[in-house]
Formats: sequence, C-alpha cells, structure tokens
Amino acid sequence: MTTRLGTASAGPGEVDTGRLEVGETRDGSPFGLPVAVVNGAKPGKTLYVQAVSDGDELHGVGVVQRVVPQLDPAEIAGTILFVGIVNYHAFQVAEHRNPIDDTKMNRAYPGSENGTSSERIAAATFDAATRADLILDLHQGSTSRMIDEVRVRCGKRHRLHDDCLELAKAFGCGYVLDQKGPDGQLARAAPDEGIPTVDPELGGAVGWDEESIRKGVDGVFNVLSYYDFLEEPIELERQTRANGFEQYGASCGGLVDFEKELGDEVARGETLYRITTPFGETKETVTADSDGLLWRTRRLPQVATGEYVCSLGTDLDSY
Repeated sequence: MTTRLGTASAGPGEVDTGRLEVGETRDGSPFGLPVAVVNGAKPGKTLYVQAVSDGDELHGVGVVQRVVPQLDPAEIAGTILFVGIVNYHAFQVAEHRNPIDDTKMNRAYPGSENGTSSERIAAATFDAATRADLILDLHQGSTSRMIDEVRVRCGKRHRLHDDCLELAKAFGCGYVLDQKGPDGQLARAAPDEGIPTVDPELGGAVGWDEESIRKGVDGVFNVLSYYDFLEEPIELERQTRANGFEQYGASCGGLVDFEKELGDEVARGETLYRITTPFGETKETVTADSDGLLWRTRRLPQVATGEYVCSLGTDLDSY
C-alpha cells in the first residue's frame, strides 16, 4: 500500500521525500517541513522520527541525514516516517524558540490546527506521529555540554511507562533519564494516544558533534532491529537510569572551574565546581547535594549571579 506524508509518496519497496506544508511565511510564501517516507517491501510496524523541534538542536537532523541514505526498503518490514526539521522558523535563524511566536516547540503538543505558528506545526507533526506504532523525537541538550542519553517523559504511573522504558533501552545510549516531563512535550502527549515515545538527548554542541550523531544513528538502527523492521538480531544492554535531576546555579559571578568531568559519578558532599575571579581567587566552592552523575554543564566558563552551571542525574539505578 502506498504511504504518504505531505508530498512524499512511496509504495512498498520505495523511498520518497517531499514537504509537509504547514503555513505561510511573512511574505505570503508557503513553507513546508522536509519529510521522507521509507516504505518497506514487507508489512510491519510504523516508526516515526522527527528532529529539530528546537531550532538550534541540530544533532537530530544530522542523524536523519545519515540514516535515510542507508535504508534499503527491500530489506525493511514496515514503514518509517521522517520529519527532518520541525521548527522551521527557528532553524532558519539558528535560534532555540520559534521566533514567530516566541515559543519552545516542544511545549506546544498536541498543537492546534487553528492556533499559533508553533501550535499549527505541532498539530501537523502530531498528526503524522500518531500514525505510528513507535516515536523517536530527536533532541540534544541545546548548546550546553551533556552526556548522550534518552528521556522517558510520560511518568512512572503512566500505562505506557514500561513500553517507553523498553524503547529507551532499545535505543541504547547507555543513560536514561526517567522523569515526567513538562506539559506540551511530544514524549508526554503521544503516550496518551497509546504510542510509546522517547526523547533521545544526543549530547550538546554549537553546530553538531559527530560522536553524538553517531550514537543517534546507532540508536535508530538499534530500534529498527529490536522492533523487527530489520532482520538483524540485537541484545539489549543495561542502561544507567537517573530517576531524578538536580540543577545548580551560581550564587556569585565569575569563572567556573569544574572538578568533575561529564559522566563522572559524584558523591554527596564532593566538590562539583569552584567559581573564581579572573586571578584564580576562589569566590565559591559548590558541593553535590546528592549522590549522582554529572549529566550536563554550561559551555562557557563565565557566569553571572543566578545563572545555570550544571545538572546532576540522581537516584541512579540500572535496568
């Protein structure tokens, strides 16, 4: 059966690319999101993959750019739907939020066909996503420095929590943040429609980092193998799971000097970082409030009072 997404149309054993039109720009020109359909030669499940719902998080489109050319529909059972760039307007100006309505796209789901710019894009992509059996919403830690991880955002009491956790394990970054996310996230909204959804957060960089993109490519192929889109056996590997997340900010201004590296385990009371003057004089020494793992840090060393410095994944276990 032919599968369509926007102007992309592919019969069994075919691949096609096109555009999913969602509105007009300020000069009245129509614009559309880049989409692809990979329709396998054999029947099977449907996987939906989207990237760049935050306009400066580019690792996801780096993954899509590398995955699609490697897919041979003759070897695939099922269908894979791609939206390569969700936040069209923010991508054009390399900003995090949609500049048309100053909205973070991943707070707009499930969206509204007659709403704001972000709500209309969210509605169009949500409609595409909810045609699938599984959803991957590819992100990164903005331009901060972060480990490669997968987020399960539906909450532990959700009826699909175990299914989402299994999908995160199949993706296989090695680290999982299992914490209920804010309203409006695709990974919150889609499980309410009965679709296991995860939010891989592929590191963090200005531009993109090839190692994080490689992990994302591996993760997509892991999912394709585990859920029988490909006839390639895969054994799930244990993941380090954080059930909590602590953020640390600066109580004074200066230069941050970290005592720990990303991915390091930290004991409660251990020094995380110092804030110094330009002459190396210590103004503040910050220690960990809990046992955990250094999950994310700011990229630039200079901070003002109250500015974000780093985050710990806490309440760690393995599954």
